[in-house]
Formats: sequence, C-alpha cells, structure tokens
Amino acid sequence: MKTTQKITGVYIVTGFIESGKTSLIHSMLEDKNFSQGAKTLIISCEEGIEEYDEKLLSDSNCTLVSMDDKDQWNYKNLVELDAKVQPERVIIEYNNMWGIDHLGQVEMPGLWRVVQVITTVDATTYENYMANVRTLLTDPMKEADLVLFNRCKDDMPKSQWRRQIRAMNPNANILFEAEDGSSDDGVADEDLPYDMKAEIIDITDEQLPIFYIDSLDHPGRYDGKTVRFVGQPFQESGMPQGFCLFGRMAMTCCANDVAPIGWVTQCNALNPVTRHFYRLTAQCQMKTNGKESVLMLSEIKAEPAARPRERYLSFN
Repeated sequence: MKTTQKITGVYIVTGFIESGKTSLIHSMLEDKNFSQGAKTLIISCEEGIEEYDEKLLSDSNCTLVSMDDKDQWNYKNLVELDAKVQPERVIIEYNNMWGIDHLGQVEMPGLWRVVQVITTVDATTYENYMANVRTLLTDPMKEADLVLFNRCKDDMPKSQWRRQIRAMNPNANILFEAEDGSSDDGVADEDLPYDMKAEIIDITDEQLPIFYIDSLDHPGRYDGKTVRFVGQPFQESGMPQGFCLFGRMAMTCCANDVAPIGWVTQCNALNPVTRHFYRLTAQCQMKTNGKESVLMLSEIKAEPAARPRERYLSFN
C-alpha cells in the first residue's frame, strides 16, 4: 500500500499532436534507469496517431488513463485516480490546445510534485506553427525544463531556433534529435559568449564553465584554436612527466562536492606542485582514442596571475 508520506513525482510532456510525445514516453519507459519498475500512472489528454504499446505498459507496471475532454482535467478526477491507482510516478501527456494555463490552474493531489516538464517539437512543422499559432506553441516552452526537437535534418537552422527558445526560457535545456536517433545541443560558434573568431580566444572566469562543458561536447570546435584563461595546474595520478591537469577547483553538484576540473595540458613553465594561478595561453588539440574524442591543451605562454575572485567554479 502506498504510504501517505511518499512524494509522487510528476513528469509533464507537452507539445502539439504528432510532435512525438507518445514516442518520447515509450522511450522513457524503455529506459531501465528511468523505469525501475515503479508503478506509473500515464494520463493521456489527447488521442494521436501513435498508440501506446500495451505490452510495454504491462511490462513497465503502467496504468493508462485517457482524458479526451478539457473539463475532465480537474482536481476531483485527479484525486480519484490517485486513490485508485496509487501511483509512485505520474506521466502526463498534455494537450497543447487546452492551453498551458489550464494545466497550472488545476490543483494536483497533495503529494504530487512536478519534477520535469518536457516540450516536444516536430522540427518539420516548427516554423509554420511559429508563424501561425505562436502562443499555443511557445507558452509550454516557457515552462519547460527540456525542449526536444525531433525529426531534425542537417540543413535546419538549429542555432537560430536555439536562440529563439533561449530568449523565451533561458534555463531550458534544448536538444535536437535527428531521424536516425542521434542528437546534439545545436550550439553554434555564435551562441558562445566568447569570440570564436579571435586570434586568441579570451575566456573570463564566468565563461570558463561554458568553455569546459562545450569542449567536452564539441572538442572539434576548438581544434587548432588558441585560448587564454586563468587557472591552476594539478598533478593527477598517472599523469606523465611534462603534463598536468590545468583548470580550476569546481563545485560539481553542491558545496560538499568540490574537485579539480580542466584539460590535460602539455606544460613547460607550469608547476603543479605550487598550485599557483597562471594566465595560460595554449593551443587546443583534439585527440581521438577509438570512438572518444577529447580536447587537450599545449602551453604557449604561462604568466603568474592573481587568485580569481570566486574560489570555485560553479555550474549552477
């Protein structure tokens, strides 16, 4: 029996009909790291072309309930569903045509807590909908934690679309999924806060976390470029002579989880033993080991620098 104190996580999937909501929910249920056998209530607020896989629902311990009418989305019905199904998790496939305001106006059962809002977008219809039904398309995006474009093609202006979403919702994660299932974040040179065309790319302390994440995701973007930023050298276990990890101490998730992050760097003047700060000018080199590519740095110049104002980098 469900305990009265346990919080029920709610995942809201919004988007126009045929934008890939049902497919996404199928993928969520097929992901064993997500599913984990938890008793799940799926509330589907529209009937799309793709139907739910009954075997997958059964195997994933899911109960599917349809709400075809906007008036059905009310507190009384939700409380009754909670009592009947006693879910450990709720996934709501929400109908954009009902308006995102209606979703927020209806109170949910006391222990339901929204943990993620995902908006799916069919890339092949995005610009048409932006021109003709902009409010219905974009209002859910303003509340989303993740905006997922699917059915993307190589010639689509992903960087432009990314900037449009960022202007509406600076905190949303944005992902572009191709027809073959591969995905990328759509970040282009012009989306970055530093000048990628500069002879030497100067990266400030505030921009360093962005450079770190982007260099992990797109090492080839920086191959052959010259960068300059302030950090300190660390001598990591197993690092060969003449190399160090150059970067900063960072809070990787919270104040109690602090560790050095940075780039393997071929060094000359840098001295990892002292932990002094340097303004490093370095050549970027992408190295590939099998299927994995990483960015390495090669010291050009290292000048003593003052300790940065913030002791730790933060990724919040």
